[in-house]
Amino acid sequence: MADTSPIDLQKALKGADYPASRDDLVSLARNNGADDKIVDKLSHSGKRQFDGPNEVQKAVFGND
Repeated sequence: MADTSPIDLQKALKGADYPASRDDLVSLARNNGADDKIVDKLSHSGKRQFDGPNEVQKAVFGND
């Protein structure tokens, strides 16, 4: 995989309930078999709480 895509992120977070903490999303991504790049980007996203998938995508990909 060349780079992490928003689709990869969506797959990693399948089944997430929002609002969700960063730690919960990291754990979910690992349980869903996410790539290490996704887990790392989530872990270092800079936010502690997310109200929905759009917030996660903005934090991970910097699409402000």
